[in-house]
Amino acid sequence: MLTRSRMRHRLATALAVFGLLGTGAALQATAGATPAHAATTHRVLFDDGHAEEAGNADWIISTSKPDPLGQDSTPSAETDWTGALSSWGVALQKTGSYSLKTATSALTYGGSSSTDLSNFDTLVLPEPNTLFTSAEKTAIMTFVKNGGGLFMISDHTGADRNNDGYDAVEILNDLMTNNSVDSTDPFGFSIDSLSISSDYPSAISDSTDPVLHGSFGNVSKSLIASGTTATLKPADNSAVKGLLYRTGYSGNTGAFFLTSTFGSGRVAFWGDSSPIDDGTGQSGNTLYDGWNDSGATNAALALNATAWLAGAGTSTGGGGGSGTCTAAQLLGNNGFESGSTTWSASSGVITNSTGESARSGSYYAWLDGYGSATTDTLSQSVTIPSGCTTAALSFYLHVDTAETSTSTAYDTLKVQVLNSSGTVLGTLATYSNLNAASGYTQRSFNLASYAGQTVTLKFTGTEGSTLQTSFVVDDTALNVS
Repeated sequence: MLTRSRMRHRLATALAVFGLLGTGAALQATAGATPAHAATTHRVLFDDGHAEEAGNADWIISTSKPDPLGQDSTPSAETDWTGALSSWGVALQKTGSYSLKTATSALTYGGSSSTDLSNFDTLVLPEPNTLFTSAEKTAIMTFVKNGGGLFMISDHTGADRNNDGYDAVEILNDLMTNNSVDSTDPFGFSIDSLSISSDYPSAISDSTDPVLHGSFGNVSKSLIASGTTATLKPADNSAVKGLLYRTGYSGNTGAFFLTSTFGSGRVAFWGDSSPIDDGTGQSGNTLYDGWNDSGATNAALALNATAWLAGAGTSTGGGGGSGTCTAAQLLGNNGFESGSTTWSASSGVITNSTGESARSGSYYAWLDGYGSATTDTLSQSVTIPSGCTTAALSFYLHVDTAETSTSTAYDTLKVQVLNSSGTVLGTLATYSNLNAASGYTQRSFNLASYAGQTVTLKFTGTEGSTLQTSFVVDDTALNVS
């Protein structure tokens, strides 16, 4: 048994940047808050943190960030918002079914920022021009795996607008092939290193496809004005599907617009940024009006794809859920071996300290154990697909204590499910010093009732003022089918 005087040596990692709910006090402050969006609102985040305004690019829905409503709360024309993507943004806003925001800093998943990916159904990457960091790539891929929608928009090879040595082709390929979640061609395609000067790619014949024939209209053609295509690899992901092809191409080559899935999420790719450019934006930029090109149906394509990615028209309408379920383990970094990645935790909770022992590997989560009044938290946001009938949460727990009482719970660990506003939806279990025992014990819970929702799984350890109790967690999992 550990003594109350022992010193805790924990991993010195700056976990604050991944904070989701911070402290118990912060949780109490938001516990009674009204959810930010109704269940029918589709939440879309446009990225502007990766040089999307470099050079002549102006890939923003509004100069008011993160909230475009700050520029005009009831836009009726695309010029009410300023940006080359304002036509896209205003068209969605006018439906009354979308909540739009712009991210201007690093992308996170499971953090406390208002633009954290856990608060959104869809992420739009409109021709990024700087590489995503390792943490960002983990966040993006985990977001999609857990049910989010990802809209990737490229440009032609060599379109390095900020002259940092990387163009959108390289950056998006790097996202798919060099990440900690799945680098084995997860979406089933790669972006071609091409610079195609002009073309009007045609749509395939599929009257049932919701992107080609959606609520915003029918799609027949798109536009290439210096762009590229993608090569499909259905052997790696059978869900990949080319929707529009460069003239003279079909099958697995020359796909200009495609869709795919990954985990419980959805993916769309477009090979040029010109189709989303509405020709108006900030002063000094040279823009091209592809949105209204008379030879194409780019507006319908962009809007239908956004609706599909966000889950519009499905039984749940949000989280990218399709009403189907792919068997998967949903928790990121579930054994803590990547340190603080994906999880939000109090300082030092995720550790490889020798003061306790991991069940497997080197890292684990250690809550409390100080022998003084302490509250430690550990949490992760996850989307449980609506079509899943099984959602089994499990983790291994070890409790050791210096308390001697056999009847009084002085120190506790609560395991709870919260919504995106911080409201507790349910308490799965409460453990205490009375559960102290040698070794780890697996604990399991059924979360199927939360299918179709994005929830936060949270561990809260609360320790009294004298004798220590350590709550040690390892090898978590959320298996759905």
